[in-house]
Amino acid sequence: RVGKERKVSSSGDTEWLQTLVMQHPWVLCVWVLAVGAEPAGEGGADVRLSGFPRKHNEGRVEVRHAGQWGSICDDDFTLDNARVLCRMLGFTGATGWTHSAKYGKGTGPVWLDNLACGGTEQHVSECPSLGWGQTDCTHDEDAGVVCKDQRIPGYKLSNTIVEEGSDDLGGVRVRPVGRPPPRLPVTEGVLEVRYRGRWERLCGDGWSPGNDRVVCGMLGFPRARNPNTSFYRMVLSRQHHRYRARAVRCEGTENHLGLCPMELVKGNATSPCPGNLPAVVSCSPGHPQRNGRRKRKGPQGRVRLKAGGLRGSGRVEVLREGEWGTVCDDRWGEVSASVVCRQLGFGSARRALGGGRMGRGTGPVYISEVGCAGTEASLLDCPHKNVTEGECGHGEDAGVECNVPDLGHQHTIRIRGGRTRFEGRLEVQVGRRNGTQRWGLVCGDGWGTLEATVACRQLGLGFANHGVQETWYWDSEGGAGEMVVSGVKCRGDELSLSQCRSHGPTVQCPRPAPRHAAGVICTETAPDLVLNAGLVEKTAYIEDRPLHMLYCAAEENCLSSTAVNANWPYGHRRLLRFSSEVQNIGRADFRPRAGRHSWLWHECHGHYHSMDIFTHYDILTVNGTKVAEGHKASFCLEDSDCGDDAGKRYECANFGEQGITVGCWDSYRHDIDCQWIDITDLKPGHYIMQIVINPNHEVSESDFSNNAMKCNCKYDGHRIWMHNCHIGDAFSEEVERRFEKYPGQLNNLIP
Repeated sequence: RVGKERKVSSSGDTEWLQTLVMQHPWVLCVWVLAVGAEPAGEGGADVRLSGFPRKHNEGRVEVRHAGQWGSICDDDFTLDNARVLCRMLGFTGATGWTHSAKYGKGTGPVWLDNLACGGTEQHVSECPSLGWGQTDCTHDEDAGVVCKDQRIPGYKLSNTIVEEGSDDLGGVRVRPVGRPPPRLPVTEGVLEVRYRGRWERLCGDGWSPGNDRVVCGMLGFPRARNPNTSFYRMVLSRQHHRYRARAVRCEGTENHLGLCPMELVKGNATSPCPGNLPAVVSCSPGHPQRNGRRKRKGPQGRVRLKAGGLRGSGRVEVLREGEWGTVCDDRWGEVSASVVCRQLGFGSARRALGGGRMGRGTGPVYISEVGCAGTEASLLDCPHKNVTEGECGHGEDAGVECNVPDLGHQHTIRIRGGRTRFEGRLEVQVGRRNGTQRWGLVCGDGWGTLEATVACRQLGLGFANHGVQETWYWDSEGGAGEMVVSGVKCRGDELSLSQCRSHGPTVQCPRPAPRHAAGVICTETAPDLVLNAGLVEKTAYIEDRPLHMLYCAAEENCLSSTAVNANWPYGHRRLLRFSSEVQNIGRADFRPRAGRHSWLWHECHGHYHSMDIFTHYDILTVNGTKVAEGHKASFCLEDSDCGDDAGKRYECANFGEQGITVGCWDSYRHDIDCQWIDITDLKPGHYIMQIVINPNHEVSESDFSNNAMKCNCKYDGHRIWMHNCHIGDAFSEEVERRFEKYPGQLNNLIP
């Protein structure tokens, strides 16, 4: 009866079951037998999309059986299986399915194998299979589905994408006592836990530092400190308290309070509590909360998170000998992930991610099989194995989502009028009038991708897909109608729009009507472009090209400004030529912002430009002064080639769709027009060559810091040598400083 009447489906139920089993071990056997007897097809199986899909209608498919979520093996998987599963999810049908854990490896059991649906079944439990849990598959063979982006009429489900561990793990809070409302984040107060929809207190008798550490980790803080017990004893001893649990005994390495042994009280009863004082917790903020842009020194400077859409999330990278590299996901777990989070000044880990779910890195893969105990100060202090070449690829890069403190930024802005919760016209708080919260609009003039990136992160919606300057089609009843902020300019790494530059209290908006207010379209995934630095270094050479062969290039502004004064068609221009290869290592396809209807036709070269500027090519002096430049319009963004786990989707021929698929790259050979820098006017010397992809941030990416590539180069007036080519964020700050202060080559022998 225990299993039938009460399923384990929330953190509170987990605590209840854990405590019950500790007191009465026989209950576990009864519960397993009862739940295991639950028949499929009578509410015993549900379905969801999980992992990291690029769209809301695709992902790893998981079913719930016997109260536990698990995956489906891809053995003999068919489109008919996908049709049944998609209809269960509320879609009208399926367009495809995936194999080999394309959306990442699942957790828990592999519930179904050799599934053989006919396509007309109403429920997956009606389809023939080997039986629930009968399989020889691993999570490397998890199946996924791609559903038609069309809902069954009347189907009500706001979001089918459910990620593992996406339940609210921050089910604790601290309430300040006897003081004015504190500034956020709240770091000290009486501990309360959320239990079945209500906030309950815990008995403070025997409360330990290990308990403090676990709670502070859940609240987003790396460490705990001792509260003023005398003050709380004086204030709280006069009050009557009800307690949900007592005798909490955490070791300090758990990432959730529900994993700690405790005596939990069911129903409306209250736990006896010697001393009648609730648990009080005081946490110490980490360095990201003191100053988001603080230069990190010490252990925290040897690890970083990259390409995460939210604060405290991203791909884990470590620094060795001045170069950043990634961590392999072999044996990667929440204990090791929590060490990373605390090292960076956050709390414990909310989720440990594998399979390159935060995008794929570009440097070396340094370590694998990390086995932290949970008390280490640095990830590199944990037992680990050094990765040998070919042992672990970037498709297995580890990532993490950390618990972060509630700074309240998400409550100071909102979006209204959009078709989904990911889009709408942006509104900001502007104080209260007559007790009512007032909201205002942001001027759309100058609003772009970087500003939208900050807004989407602040809202907790991930990355920016577009920063919209006109929002007349998102007009909403009851929304704000007055412009209150203008001139917003962001770097892209701010925690909130209030940290960006603006015109201040004086609004200077050339188009003040609400239809010209700023808006955002947010997305959970984004592309990430990087350049193949080694290819540029190997293929660079100089060509003296006759002017009569450069008319088309001049028309597209691919020559330096002095070319206008040349004696056309006689003479020549000196060009630094090279090949380039742009790869998409992100989690969404890179697509031009403009649709095909607005692409520009260039008659001379006979092609369309989908982006005015796709790449900047520059020659800089060692102090950063630009002395030669070039640019590349995206006349053809296509998949030139792809990795083993990706397929080509974009081709420019016949006015086809342009873009770069995840895991594919777009190649530009050295011998095509504009694939050069005009160095006709360059004097001999030592320089820095710089290439920047997507320089105007026209298309959103998960990480703009790796869009630049730099090389040291020596030019003697006849030949050029390129060396030390690298992606802009591949090295430590110290190594980068040495690169910029490079004295130049003393000979032609490049080490």
